[in-house]
Amino acid sequence: MTAAPPSLKEILKAAFWRPVRTRILGAMPLTQMLLAAFGLAGFFNPGFWLLGLAAVVAFVGGRSASARFQKLVEGERLLARAHGWEEKVQAAFARLTPDSKDRYRRLLEQCGQILGIVPSLEGEGGGTLKDLRAGGLNQLLWLFLRLLSSRELILGNLSQTDRRAVEAELANVKERLAAAPAESPLARSLQATLEIQTRRLDNLTKAKSNLEVIDAELERIEQQVRLIREETAVSGGPEILSNRLDAVSSTLAETSRWMDQHADFIGSLSADEGAAEAASLPRLPEPPAPVESPRPPPPPRARQRN
Repeated sequence: MTAAPPSLKEILKAAFWRPVRTRILGAMPLTQMLLAAFGLAGFFNPGFWLLGLAAVVAFVGGRSASARFQKLVEGERLLARAHGWEEKVQAAFARLTPDSKDRYRRLLEQCGQILGIVPSLEGEGGGTLKDLRAGGLNQLLWLFLRLLSSRELILGNLSQTDRRAVEAELANVKERLAAAPAESPLARSLQATLEIQTRRLDNLTKAKSNLEVIDAELERIEQQVRLIREETAVSGGPEILSNRLDAVSSTLAETSRWMDQHADFIGSLSADEGAAEAASLPRLPEPPAPVESPRPPPPPRARQRN
């Protein structure tokens, strides 16, 4: 997905606020200095106000019309979005359990191996293609992270509720409701409790069903990345990777839509366009070093007899 170019408003704003760098004085806020200087001079002669405004408009207009400056603004915006997306990945990763973190790391390493294969297959001008492929793999990784987060949330909710206990409570309420006088306050109260317990049981059923879908999607993504890595290594051409990522993008969109539709129930992370725009894979903090168990003390030496 290609990012939209910066709007005219963004370019004009950057042209006004961006300082001008000089060799001697460093970065100088030229537009603000012009406004301040001509503003003070205008108290002695109001004509300087118009002259200063015209100078700032000419400077900002000429600067914003420069193609080089427009590319600079676009590059800085993409860099800021990529940095923000990486921070978002790291924050979501930090909330995972150790097992889920290891699972995500393994997938990230395989994606890195895929990009490591590509440069050896490409000639000149492969940098742009590599950036696009990194964006496709980042979409896979972000969806995988969303699925892991939803899986842990569902498992946490299921661990707090005993299905057998809910079913027993539901059966008890049904028995009491059958024995209660019809249209009595007790019957109305028991009927309301019956509806609550029925909804709790339905939620548990939906949670179990969604968990099965999430587990299947996680396994599918892992197998898909393995297949992409194997085909890229065997094919001898970078077009296999591009075609495979294009084919996977449609299924990614379907899974992402399914998660958005069930976001209220599974608490999924939202979709992020920054994944497709990132030119490199996310960086994660180094895993903690394994704690070495203390060595047992050496056996006591035998006493020597005289």
